[in-house]
Amino acid sequence: MNFLKRPNDVLVLLLTIVASISLAALSLLVIYSVVMRYVFSDAPDFVEPIALLLVIVIAMFGAALKVRESGHIGLDSLVKKLSPKGQLVAEGFQHLCLIALAVAIFFGCLQMAETTMEDRIPILGLPEALRYVIPVIASVCIALFSAEHLLALFVQKQK
Repeated sequence: MNFLKRPNDVLVLLLTIVASISLAALSLLVIYSVVMRYVFSDAPDFVEPIALLLVIVIAMFGAALKVRESGHIGLDSLVKKLSPKGQLVAEGFQHLCLIALAVAIFFGCLQMAETTMEDRIPILGLPEALRYVIPVIASVCIALFSAEHLLALFVQKQK
């Protein structure tokens, strides 16, 4: 079990750092934009595309982090009415669905990244594919975190 938990612990730390820095940068960027627009009447045009990339990072990495800590949305009121074995099955099904979702995100975004690699984000000049690489990374993390939960359920069932 530790063979997956330890690398996932490192991933959680990295995702938390990147998402936190992204949130701080987004906050500063928005403040800068508001001040420039309303105080100096000179709205910077680069703020919106950078802010969009930062929001994608925060949302996707935040979603992956919530999967790791089992903080995502669930039907707790229904699951709590099930027997202990039923709760175990429901949780296992939930993580299988999360892995399926992660696989769909991975392949869908990977295909979009491949088809937009030559396109550039206006103003920034970065590859448009960058917008799709972020969810690819997050989907791998979601699948790994859900696999860790499934293994924990399997070990729990064995006891």
